[in-house]
Amino acid sequence: MDAAILEKVNVWLNGNYDQETKEEIKRMQSSSPDELAESFYRNLEFGTGGLRGIMGVGTNRMNKFTVGMATQGFANYLKKVYGNAEIKVAIAHDCRNNSRYFAETAANVFAANGIKVYLFEDLRPTPELSFTIRHLNCHAGLVLTASHNPKEYNGYKAYWNDGGQLVPPHDKNVIEEVDAITSVDEVQWSGGEANISILGKGMDEAFVDMVKSLSIYPEVIEKQKDLKIVYTPIHGTGITLVPQVLERFGFTNVHIVEEQATPDGNFPTVVYPNPEESEAMSIGLKKAKELDADILLGTDPDSDRVGIAIKNPKGEWVLMNGNQTAVLAFNYMIEARKAKGIAQPNDMVVKTIVTTNLIDDIAAANGVTCYNVLTGFKWIAELITEKLGKENFIIGGEESYGLMIGDQLRDKDAISAVALLCEMAAYEKNKGRSLFEKLLDLYVQYGYYKESLISITKKGMRGAEEIAEMMQEYRANPPATIAGTPVVQLLDYQTKVGKNLQSGNVWDIELPKSNVLQFILEDGSKISARPSGTEPKIKFYFSVKTHLESVEKFEETQKKMDDKIQAIIKDLKLK
Repeated sequence: MDAAILEKVNVWLNGNYDQETKEEIKRMQSSSPDELAESFYRNLEFGTGGLRGIMGVGTNRMNKFTVGMATQGFANYLKKVYGNAEIKVAIAHDCRNNSRYFAETAANVFAANGIKVYLFEDLRPTPELSFTIRHLNCHAGLVLTASHNPKEYNGYKAYWNDGGQLVPPHDKNVIEEVDAITSVDEVQWSGGEANISILGKGMDEAFVDMVKSLSIYPEVIEKQKDLKIVYTPIHGTGITLVPQVLERFGFTNVHIVEEQATPDGNFPTVVYPNPEESEAMSIGLKKAKELDADILLGTDPDSDRVGIAIKNPKGEWVLMNGNQTAVLAFNYMIEARKAKGIAQPNDMVVKTIVTTNLIDDIAAANGVTCYNVLTGFKWIAELITEKLGKENFIIGGEESYGLMIGDQLRDKDAISAVALLCEMAAYEKNKGRSLFEKLLDLYVQYGYYKESLISITKKGMRGAEEIAEMMQEYRANPPATIAGTPVVQLLDYQTKVGKNLQSGNVWDIELPKSNVLQFILEDGSKISARPSGTEPKIKFYFSVKTHLESVEKFEETQKKMDDKIQAIIKDLKLK
């Protein structure tokens, strides 16, 4: 075994680690040396979003010790920034195995460092944590979750005082403090329990009140209160708040997918507890068909992502992708506010650089400023703070099934999104039509954008290196054409340089540095390559656009755009 790995193993065998941990290390030594190497070959990285990894023993795993060391580093940074002032931190967790244990571990470490901790009594959605930070004027926050990852994973999302995840300079500064903790002996594990307060129904009520205030057409809901809604929490935290939020909005015909209603970190009915996956939505879809429902909605384990299914004009159920859902939500917030007379001249919306440009077109046509930021809601949160008092934020979103409505929290919020999407369905039903028909009208009016996504995972120690090599090759030798169409621009967000590949002109990209490449083709198509910051995975985003003559031509046009995307994927040798 590599000497560096062996040294780490010996530190754990001889250090202040519990006997159970040491026994597990010995088991791997004798029967699973490869597993032992994977568990210790590196330290689980505290990235700009926090920690995420497979649960288990070792420096490269989510466990009490990696969580405790990360929390000690975070606590040290908070004390550096705020000095002797009383520091307050809010902590929430999802349904995953060990999430409560990790949340209590983090709470104890913060409290032992003299920090006031607000810990939720039980599992709660991530958006409620973001709201709570702002509501209680906390200096920071944590949520223990691995979002939509498989059951083996857990994670640790770190938040700042605005309710958003860490952005510069705090993200890098916290990482430095976490990396400076080199031993479990540096962690203050206990002794401050009196600093922990438990949060419960009172905070839930404040959050539900906030969500209810987002409703634009309560009078339409009153007319369509029997809208037939099917909802699945996919074994996650959504069950704690979504039913009561829909009730508060006035909906009376809500059906919960019982097979997925009980929180369970083993996610027994799905492989990936992610509403982006058709498999995760399949049980809900079956129920929606049986009931002839109007809309199906599903949320991921920590309830920051929402997926929906609606019926097309033929009565067939269609799972919307994140771009389509975002288009419907952004358009509704813009159109409905204008129709209600509550639109402001300084209204703004925010999306990410890999989210459909149809949103930019809709915003421009309605005189609303649309900003594009890097992927991740922390950048949307940062922009809201930057524009505070100057521009009025309405809605933000990204293609990965995330929406944030209103500015009373600073992270993606599937709880509010479920309620507003149901209101949108009620609004269209009140006009004798469906959300799908509304989407088709938008395509005819503004142009048909078709998006697709491929995610490639590389396993093990070599995986991250392979992805880095892939990105380096694209930077060094960008393709001149893709699927027969010339590449006219290369946008490199890592070097913050845009280049016209035909004229040679270059320009600065005015966004923070990020390992993302975008190829812009002559016909307006856009291909984006973005490695994950938390796992050995790279995502490729494809966007093509054409004119849609009429609703009747939709299926024919969709087929052409699908073929175009497949040609791009084939040319890039991604399949």
